[in-house]
Amino acid sequence: MSDHESDQEEQELDLSKSDVVTKYKAAAEITNGALAEVIAACKPGAKIVDLCSKGDAHITEATGKVFKGKQIEKGVAFPTCLSVNNVVGHFSPAADDATELKVGGVVKIDMGTHIDGFIASAAHTVYLSPDAESPATGRAADVIQAAYTGLEAALRLVRPGKSISEVAPVLQKVVEAYDCKLVEGVLSHQMKRFTIDGNKCILNRPTPEHRVEEGEFEDNEVYALDVVVSTGEGKSKVLDEKETTVYKRALDQEYHLKLKASRAVFGEINKQFPTMPFTLRALDSKSSRLGLVECLNHGLLYSYPVLHEKAGELVAQFKATVLLMPNGSDRITGAPLQPLQSEKSLEDEEVKKLLQTSLKSKSKKKNKKKATKGEAEAEEAPRLL
Repeated sequence: MSDHESDQEEQELDLSKSDVVTKYKAAAEITNGALAEVIAACKPGAKIVDLCSKGDAHITEATGKVFKGKQIEKGVAFPTCLSVNNVVGHFSPAADDATELKVGGVVKIDMGTHIDGFIASAAHTVYLSPDAESPATGRAADVIQAAYTGLEAALRLVRPGKSISEVAPVLQKVVEAYDCKLVEGVLSHQMKRFTIDGNKCILNRPTPEHRVEEGEFEDNEVYALDVVVSTGEGKSKVLDEKETTVYKRALDQEYHLKLKASRAVFGEINKQFPTMPFTLRALDSKSSRLGLVECLNHGLLYSYPVLHEKAGELVAQFKATVLLMPNGSDRITGAPLQPLQSEKSLEDEEVKKLLQTSLKSKSKKKNKKKATKGEAEAEEAPRLL
């Protein structure tokens, strides 16, 4: 029996426990380090699969060095994905994929780390300029600035006492200012121990067909705030199911698999990734693809398909993990924004005023310990261009 199963009957562990906060922040420090390493390696000519492997390897190695001697699960909470231009997300290709980054690409990096089931995830977007000194311009700058500013606004709305429904209208105002659209179907989930996609969530772009349950944010909750923006209509679709490589165990489903290959791959998944999403590259089984078919046909796995916006459009994404602490929100994951030159700007005075507010309460004395790079970035006021 794994640690998380044996804890199911105990009272819920949340941010009121100092050791829980410690594990979240340790996971965040590793995520921030992996994110910085991948960002630095995003150069024209770099193979996407190599960059994805680099991110996962950083997380695996770093988690192996913390909380040693304790029998706790730790490692990748969401495999590193690099989705370029009109690819909306979840692109983490097979080991033999030769796709390379090119000049002018808008690259979305998505990843996550967990320690003892406490998850710190992040996503960041970079533009591959012709040279290191050139800022992003044109529609690339518009969409990146829209997503970044949208996330900063959301971070200031996700706090105890505020309602879930207050977030989407502000996001809408932000992205409209940059002549962009929120991508449909994107959810920001509450996260709990060993749960990356909790039931309490924010829908960035509600429609008559898609809505989520209303509710209030509360002390000691944790959210992965995810903002995905497009220069197009914000509608995405699966173009090729064979591109899908990211899956997660469906814990509420059971089935006695018939094929030997299916049982082998499912056994490996249960052992290595009992609760967290994983990529096929992380499996040892040489018959992974064959074995997956029966697992998928009987609902034992949940897939994260590679989604695409229309060709020619650009999509940007920013995601941050935020802890709703009694003394204010604590954004624990992130990376510095590169220089942008958008010709558009946010004019809405209410939203601009919101963006100037602090995430943390100023009434509490700040810890003298030096903040991590991600935490320091989170404390800075967002750049409005």
